[in-house]
Amino acid sequence: MTLRSFLPAAALLLTTAATHSALAQSAAGPERRPRHYDKQGRLYYKGPLRFTLGGGVGYYNGDLTSSLGDQFLGPSLSAGLLYQFHPHWQVGSEVSYLQLGAKDYLPGRGLAFRGNNAVGTAFVRWEPLRDPGAYSLPAGRSSIIKPYIKTGVGLALYSPKAYLGTQRPSGNFTPVYLEPERFDYPALALVLPVGVGVTVRLTSRLNATIEGSYSLTTTDQLDDISTAIPAGSESGRSASSLNDNYGQLELKLEYAPWAR
Repeated sequence: MTLRSFLPAAALLLTTAATHSALAQSAAGPERRPRHYDKQGRLYYKGPLRFTLGGGVGYYNGDLTSSLGDQFLGPSLSAGLLYQFHPHWQVGSEVSYLQLGAKDYLPGRGLAFRGNNAVGTAFVRWEPLRDPGAYSLPAGRSSIIKPYIKTGVGLALYSPKAYLGTQRPSGNFTPVYLEPERFDYPALALVLPVGVGVTVRLTSRLNATIEGSYSLTTTDQLDDISTAIPAGSESGRSASSLNDNYGQLELKLEYAPWAR
C-alpha cells in the first residue's frame, strides 16, 4: 500500500473511530436518559438513587414522662434508600434500631423502663426551595444547603421491660423487672413519622443531613406501662390510655454511587 492510498484510509478509520466514540458518550450521557418536565415546562431527570446511613439518639414520650430530664437516652441507628423523582420530591425507605428508656415523673410510682425497638418505614420528602442542580441547566449548580420536611408510615417491633427504680440499667445496677403486661413481646405497632431536616452537599455524590423526627404509634405499651392489668395485679400501672410516642435525632450520610 502506498502512502497516497494509506492516508485516505487512515483518515476514514479515524473519522469512524471518533464518530463511534461520540455516539458511545452520547448514549451514556444524560440526554439519553428519560426526560421529564415540571409544570413550568423545565426539563429535569429523575434520580440519583442514594444510600443513607445515620446515627443519633432516641427520645420517649409516654405514660412515664415527656421531660428530657427523665430520659435514659439510647442510641438510634438507621439505614435506607432515597430516590429523587421530582426536583422538589423524594421517596425513600428506612430501617431503624432505637433504644428507649425513662424513669417515672411521679416519685410515688417509682417506675422505669427500657425497651429495644426495630422500625421499618416508607416516606416522602419535600424540599420547598428550588435547587438549580435538579434541572438540566448547563451552568446549574446544586444548592449547598436544602431544608426539607418528611412524613411516612411504618411498623415498629417493640420489646420493653418495666421495673421499679430511678436509674438506668448498668453494670452497677441490675433492676428486678416487673411481670410483663403481655406475653407476646416483641409486639407490633403502626407508626406515623413526621420530621424536618437540613441537607448539606459535601460533594456531587455525598450529602450530610441533620434530621429530627417524631413518630406517633398505635400502642400504649411501648414502655410496658399502660391501663392493661398484668396477671396477678389488681390494676394497671397507668391511669392514662394515651398511646406512647417517640422521637429521633440523627446525623446521616447520603451517598449516590451512580450520580453524574
